[in-house]
Amino acid sequence: MKFRTKLYAGFCIIIVLGIILVSVMMSMLNQLNHNLNRVVQERYEKVRLVNIIYHELNSISRDSRGLLANPPSELLPTFQENIDQNNIKLKQALEDIGDLELEGKTRELVQKLRGFGNVYQNNQYKIEALREAGKEEEANHLYWYESRDIREQMFEIIDDLKKIEEQAMADELAQSKNGYEFTLKMTYIYVVVGVVIGIGVTIWVVRSLTGSLNRITSVMTEVADYETDKLPRLTIHSEDEIGAISNAYNNMTEALEGHIRKVKEFSDIAENQSWLKTQVAEMATMYAGIESLQELASLFITKVTPMVGASYGVFYTKEGKGEAARLRKLAAYADNEGSFGGEFRLGEGLVGQCALENREILLTNIPDDYIKITSGIGLAKPTMIMILPAEFEGEVLAVVELASFTEFNSLQQMLFDEVMSSVGVTINSIVSRMQVEKLLQESQALTEELQSQSEELQLQQEELRTINEKLEEQYENSEQKTAELEKTRLILEEKAQQLAISSQYKSEFLANMSHELRTPLNSLLILAQMLAENNEKTLLPKQVEYANTIHSAGNDLLHLINDILDLAKIESGNDEVYPEEVTLQTVKTLVEKQFMPVARQRGLQFTVDLSAGLPKMIWTDERRLQQILKNLLSNAFKFTEQGSVRLHIGMANEEISGIHDDRVIAFSVLDTGIGVSKENQEIIFEEFKQADGTTSRKYGGTGLGLSISRKIAELLGGHIGIESEEGLGSTFTLYLPTRQADATSGEREAAAGVFHDEEPVQSITEAGSAEALLVGKKILIVDDDMRNIFALTTAIEGHHMKVVFAENGREAIDVLVGNPDIDLILMDIMMPEMDGFEAMRIIRQKKEYQTLPIIALTAKAMKHDREQCIEAGASDYISKPVNLEQLFSLMRVWLYR
Repeated sequence: MKFRTKLYAGFCIIIVLGIILVSVMMSMLNQLNHNLNRVVQERYEKVRLVNIIYHELNSISRDSRGLLANPPSELLPTFQENIDQNNIKLKQALEDIGDLELEGKTRELVQKLRGFGNVYQNNQYKIEALREAGKEEEANHLYWYESRDIREQMFEIIDDLKKIEEQAMADELAQSKNGYEFTLKMTYIYVVVGVVIGIGVTIWVVRSLTGSLNRITSVMTEVADYETDKLPRLTIHSEDEIGAISNAYNNMTEALEGHIRKVKEFSDIAENQSWLKTQVAEMATMYAGIESLQELASLFITKVTPMVGASYGVFYTKEGKGEAARLRKLAAYADNEGSFGGEFRLGEGLVGQCALENREILLTNIPDDYIKITSGIGLAKPTMIMILPAEFEGEVLAVVELASFTEFNSLQQMLFDEVMSSVGVTINSIVSRMQVEKLLQESQALTEELQSQSEELQLQQEELRTINEKLEEQYENSEQKTAELEKTRLILEEKAQQLAISSQYKSEFLANMSHELRTPLNSLLILAQMLAENNEKTLLPKQVEYANTIHSAGNDLLHLINDILDLAKIESGNDEVYPEEVTLQTVKTLVEKQFMPVARQRGLQFTVDLSAGLPKMIWTDERRLQQILKNLLSNAFKFTEQGSVRLHIGMANEEISGIHDDRVIAFSVLDTGIGVSKENQEIIFEEFKQADGTTSRKYGGTGLGLSISRKIAELLGGHIGIESEEGLGSTFTLYLPTRQADATSGEREAAAGVFHDEEPVQSITEAGSAEALLVGKKILIVDDDMRNIFALTTAIEGHHMKVVFAENGREAIDVLVGNPDIDLILMDIMMPEMDGFEAMRIIRQKKEYQTLPIIALTAKAMKHDREQCIEAGASDYISKPVNLEQLFSLMRVWLYR
């Protein structure tokens, strides 16, 4: 066979083999290219659209919650515009994902997702329509129940789609990898075959072909040894078949390199996401057990700074409210002692501006003298500085500033977004817990302060007793010195005037002290009661117990204040009684209702009995009568550990000294307690005196109850007597005439007013639900103490009412003019600039406000307060601390009218 034939035959064989090799390899490469395109394009597009749907759902939910929270009117268009734009983006994303090529379970999930999306958007339109129609409760119900359930189901479908697509991408990558390995194997096989045939052809044909074939063999052999994504190339540029093989090989390597780069990029993305989730989870577990902002700031800045590759960090927390708000440096990482910026106002510096605008600030091109990051061997300026806000429900609570020698990448910025949102929630939780602890400390401080004032009152009583003893000594000396009688009389008169003045000063001091104590006590009791009720179930049982303790201590303070005021009124002669017809059966029912639970708790027998022949009713002051019986029965239960307590109501069998009435009724409280010795039976009726007055006494109390009770009994025209034997029990008896002296017309009118005020309450009960009368009403609170405004606003808004407030009478009139739809005013009396009396008189002078209900609130609680308030224009009157049930009852009465 000729050389030319052999050459043609060899070339033909090589060409055929080359065509087969290239065809098979191109087919495999096309399949690999198709699989990778499907992973990178179709799968990636589905994941992108699902993430868009997830983001828009969260945005719509956040802005809808903002609309339902009754934001300022100027923010309503912003919220609505955001919701409309997010709805458009959500709808477009749902349409785009439906247009993709879908199959199997993915198609089913996308159809469900689109169906839920349409229902969710329709619900948003319904919520907006209900809100504009003023149906806030229905809008809230639709948002928090139906829309929330649909949104949660859409989130579950989105998670399922992500899992399916991620699994599909993993399968496609595995398939591509297998194809790639198979292609390499086939390449090796065909290379070996080509080498063998090439050797044969080399022997068969001219030696001129040997060089080219050796180069091809060498390059193909090197492919397996390359570990980078850059494969070797053939440099044969001949126009023959060998050149064609070289070109085909070079094209193949380019395609393989492109696919390898895409696989590597996808792997990097998955690795970054895994790193991000791991760091976020690690930060979340770090917050457990943190008790203070200092500890939180130190842990956060120490953890986050190296986590994101930064070399310097500062943590600022917000302190104060309004214009007094400051951002104070609380913790730092790699901080220099002389570093600038320990405290900033809102808007001051980049830190203050970040808090003011609630957005992150990124700095590059840092000047050389801006800041230096130091170590033990040198110092240098950072390349980038990032300032980030930490907010909770729109309010910035902290700011974090980080500096790095390198630029922060997109993955690190995503980590910033995640951890800053969670730290805001943690800061709010810690601040709330610290506020509860602060309230408890303030309550304890008030208790100690009141105890100190009580001791001061005892010292004053001792001083007065000393003065009286000196007066008696002077009087005895005056009998022996007749010549100095007139001088002594003048001295006594002067002392009497001084005592009267002292009594007046004492009354004024007690009134002012009552106001100063009742004002903070008002907000303390209201807030403690609201915390104890725990309507939103946000407090732990231990925290509810703390709130109950605060409320109980506050009530004890209030009772002590009332006892001291009663004693002061009686001693100064300013106390009055308001007689009315009192049914004895009613007295029996009230006493049983109040003390029967006490008897069951202490394991004592308790009875109330009425003797035969009693009148059905007596004429006396019912409130004062109940006060005396409560004191006597409370003492009986306190000093009786076993046995019984009994209240016997009957006619007196003997004439009682000092009571000018032929019929005297006796209220006898009998107990089987410890009894009172003969020498102590008069001492126990003195102020601040007890049978056992030592510091180690077993039974507590102030020693005011019996003293006040005896003096009230004297005001009622009666008397309290005692019969007791130590160790065998005691009998305290209240003697009252069945009919007091004629009451003044003013007293009768006051008593009549009490019954008159009860009629509208009964009408309200008959008219229907009392709670519905409060919903939607607008209340103006006028008080110069922001603690009271905050406490009352919180309580009133809990009954679905709207609240506006003013801090003095003049400001109240301006607010009233600017809000003509106000339904009721709660007016404090003692205020600067213009007090409550003057404000009510000015309001009543205007015709349009003559029937507007005004409830006066005062902490002074002294004589004629109610009459002065009614005369000034108040519709009704209530003293501080405010009892919420009583307040809401009065509000229902006057709103119903």
